[in-house]
Amino acid sequence: MLLLIDAGNTRIKWALADEGAAPGAWVASGAVTHAELNHLPAAWPKQGITRALVSNVAGSKLHDQLRLMMPTADVTWFASKAQLAGLRNAYRNPSQLGCDRFAAALGARALAPGQAVIVATCGTATTIDAVSADGVFLGGMILPGLGLMASSLAHNTAQLPEVAPGLLPAGFADNTADAILSGCLSAQAGAIERACALHGASACIVSGGAAQYIAPVLRLSIGHRIVDNIVLIGLHSTVTSSPLQDSPC
Repeated sequence: MLLLIDAGNTRIKWALADEGAAPGAWVASGAVTHAELNHLPAAWPKQGITRALVSNVAGSKLHDQLRLMMPTADVTWFASKAQLAGLRNAYRNPSQLGCDRFAAALGARALAPGQAVIVATCGTATTIDAVSADGVFLGGMILPGLGLMASSLAHNTAQLPEVAPGLLPAGFADNTADAILSGCLSAQAGAIERACALHGASACIVSGGAAQYIAPVLRLSIGHRIVDNIVLIGLHSTVTSSPLQDSPC
């Protein structure tokens, strides 16, 4: 059995898959916050995991912690590279692309083959990346995530309240809290819409913890779909496609 891990800045997501299963066809999956990291081993079976594939963007300390709790010695630390699983990385320096963004692009490519696709991962940061119809990762955009954007207003502007992510108020907001939420959601959605227009995208995939709030705001003629755990799907899609680079990310 294969263990997939996406260690992000806020949460560690994981999934278990039988060998040969299609990307996203998982036996089990879950997530913990960094503070709950020690609970991870209890969620995995004591036997049967033969290898693990890990994307980590949360730094060397978490890398070391995860290494110690791995249930198998066969661990691959996923890293961005110039080409993998039919996707060519056109980043100026391919190795500097965040491995979660590369994995998300691979996931988008697997779910929308032969399409010009925008993949937006809405977490602590929002990343919006473009994949061409012929399988080239073109690059993308990075902006503060929905929660970070709202909290920055509360912390750096006098007399503005802390606002939790929620659904967009109808019309123009008639109170400060809703006005902040409306502005932040509109900024997130506007960046995704602009990316789709610039790319001439025929598909848009939205993932991440804030996707449920941002996706309903989108106004796209091509439509969009919410996909949970696009990074894990991308990792899974590489397993039978190409050898992986075994180096820390």
